[in-house]
Amino acid sequence: NTSESEKYACCPLPPYLEDSGCVIEEDDNAGRPLRDVCFHLLKLYSDRSYELDQLLDPRSVTSDPLDFRLSWHLWEVLRALNYSHLSQQSWGVLNTSYAAQLESEGLWEWAVFVMLHEPDTQ
Repeated sequence: NTSESEKYACCPLPPYLEDSGCVIEEDDNAGRPLRDVCFHLLKLYSDRSYELDQLLDPRSVTSDPLDFRLSWHLWEVLRALNYSHLSQQSWGVLNTSYAAQLESEGLWEWAVFVMLHEPDTQ
């Protein structure tokens, strides 16, 4: 809650933005600043109801917004730890996006494995 002139440290930016200086990158969709995935994990640790959409955003890890590898695996770990407050729509987007990524790489059998985690059985 300090003003811009009183900040003493840079914001925790994702690794691919670290060398860009103290710049807050704004998310085009929700107007939220981009933060490093480790920052989001710490926030989740301190507040169990912290929004998971920010944490699982691929841009918190990589500059490629269509690279869902770490996001999907991180979600599966969080689910195993009984974090369940991700909306079904976000969960479905995460599953289908990662499955499409795997299929485009020719790994269709792994894409099927990912789709077996789909929350909507229909």
